[in-house]
Amino acid sequence: MPRRTQPATFSDVDWQAPWLAPWRELGVPLADAVACGTPVHEALNAIQGAPIRFVPQAQLPPGAAYEQFIFDTGCVPTRGNLHDFFNGLVWQRFGRTKKHLNQLQAGVMAEQGVRPVRGPLRDACTLLDESGALLQAPPALWQALLARDWQALFVQHRALWGSARVTLFGHAVMEQLVHPRKGITAHVLITFDAINSEVDRDLNLAEQLEAAWLAAKPFAPLPLLGIPGWWPGNEASGFYDDAAVFRPPRPLKTAQIAAPFSDL
Repeated sequence: MPRRTQPATFSDVDWQAPWLAPWRELGVPLADAVACGTPVHEALNAIQGAPIRFVPQAQLPPGAAYEQFIFDTGCVPTRGNLHDFFNGLVWQRFGRTKKHLNQLQAGVMAEQGVRPVRGPLRDACTLLDESGALLQAPPALWQALLARDWQALFVQHRALWGSARVTLFGHAVMEQLVHPRKGITAHVLITFDAINSEVDRDLNLAEQLEAAWLAAKPFAPLPLLGIPGWWPGNEASGFYDDAAVFRPPRPLKTAQIAAPFSDL
């Protein structure tokens, strides 16, 4: 199926989709406010969960670096679209982590300036920010994910997904899933955290994202519509045989799997 060329809109969002379950309570009232005419930045500012403020995109000076502006002003330039809306939701729940990622980006720019190529650390920060996901799951699922053993992950251990939890962190992948397609893939941060409180989870994650480790891109690709219960099509025989989506394994670097806070 070809990719859609038109961006997703607020009316397209199915808040009953399983991947939006962690975001539903926070997101639905805000989306309703936007539907009633409240600008996105004002709707987001009405909640006190984020450690920054949201401002209209027009406040970003021409030629200014987005991440540097956030670091310097404590304000996030925000457009009236779904992409920036989802970004604001993540700021509300994972504000410490988002602020830490911004500080890492600003630190690199202070040392190296704004370059056409981001470099390893800024690239990893952007990858997590745009397409990241957090997974809490039994060890058997983690082992299969790291090995890219899709049959074990989604078929052999299918029942274990009932005790797993996936939380989307990347706002771009949240936007992509408004129009689901089989190939949408998140980059799971290999943290193995078992913290249930979202506040503690945010604090722990922010504290543990060490620059050197993050620059090694400690992510595992997860085709999201392969998750049991997330897409009716994955019940069909042969769904996971599509090698264009469920790609064969390749070795992970030691630094990628040796998270500083891994207890697996």
